[in-house]
Amino acid sequence: MSSTPLRYLQGYPPALVEQASALVLSGRLPDWLRERYPQRHAIRTDKSLYEYTLGIKQRYLKQSNALSKVVFDDRIDVLHQALGLHTRISRIQGGKLKAKREIRIASLFRDAPSPMLEMIVVHELAHLREAEHNRAFYKLCCHMQPDYPQRELDTRLYLTCLERFGPL
Repeated sequence: MSSTPLRYLQGYPPALVEQASALVLSGRLPDWLRERYPQRHAIRTDKSLYEYTLGIKQRYLKQSNALSKVVFDDRIDVLHQALGLHTRISRIQGGKLKAKREIRIASLFRDAPSPMLEMIVVHELAHLREAEHNRAFYKLCCHMQPDYPQRELDTRLYLTCLERFGPL
């Protein structure tokens, strides 16, 4: 195993971490990811990200609160385990309390494979219904994206690859 831990894989079973570590130590992780995910998505603007997110929301979460903004954000710090953020901003306008909901996706996902961007969007959309990362939250994620656990793992491997080897 590597002398520096694979921080994005903390909490995963030791056998899986050992497999990932072997890919990293052998230098095969970038090739493995390129083979598994040969294409990048075409979503480059905040407007197209908003439309993409609304399409997923409309399909699975029609009754959930509206989103006022979905953007790529350069300020999200992936090193502190934040890949995206779901925020609720409450303001008083006149005599009414207005709530705005926003989703911010780390900018590094502009160049990521499509399934990884979808995983982040699904994760943040699930927070519209479930605030905590509990069983109901992950069940909702799997409803929207049946292979969510595998995509989450692959996204963590992608982040490890970026950290260790640079862009694909």
